[in-house]
Amino acid sequence: MPQDSDPSDPSGLNASDVASALLASLSVLVRRVRQVPVEGGLTMPERTALAQLARSGPTTSSALAREAQITAQSMGATLGGLRARGLVERRPDPDDGRRAVMSVTDAGHQALRDKRNARGELIARALTSGEFTPAELEQLAAAAPLLERLAQNI
Repeated sequence: MPQDSDPSDPSGLNASDVASALLASLSVLVRRVRQVPVEGGLTMPERTALAQLARSGPTTSSALAREAQITAQSMGATLGGLRARGLVERRPDPDDGRRAVMSVTDAGHQALRDKRNARGELIARALTSGEFTPAELEQLAAAAPLLERLAQNI
């Protein structure tokens, strides 16, 4: 019997096998959704920096670079592009006037919402394309909160 299976579980499910299957299928889904361009959308580095800044709140470019594990120069270039488009703003640090703090503008928050909405619409179109039965849609709906709980436990 596989190492992670529970002898009292009549389904014979193995946690390692389930984990591998979930990781593989979710990786493909996320990769495919990220590859679809959104009109006027953000590049991957821009979206990552903007989302990270939205989550963390106002911070310095160097702090964002450390968190994203990229060079300060790369983050500076990315933030410069976002700033030129009005998606982030730069203000003096209230604690240290020598430093600048970056924050997301209302337009930046809207760009993130637009990207999420476009991805949601993409998935909705795939779900309603006729490839999924009503029973399968119910299974996917039931799985969504479980996947969220799984993410919270990692």
